Amino acid sequence: MQQETPESSKKEIFLKWLKRVGVLGFLFFLIKGLIWLAVGYWVLKR
Repeated sequence: MQQETPESSKKEIFLKWLKRVGVLGFLFFLIKGLIWLAVGYWVLKR
């Protein structure tokens, strides 16, 4: 079995955190953009 050094486990934790933030950030901006498109459509439709 391979021993994990503290440095490699820190790197794994950082990568997991980065992936999670990346996915959440992508979803946040996607939803925000869709809301602004809906608001713009609603304003033009009035």
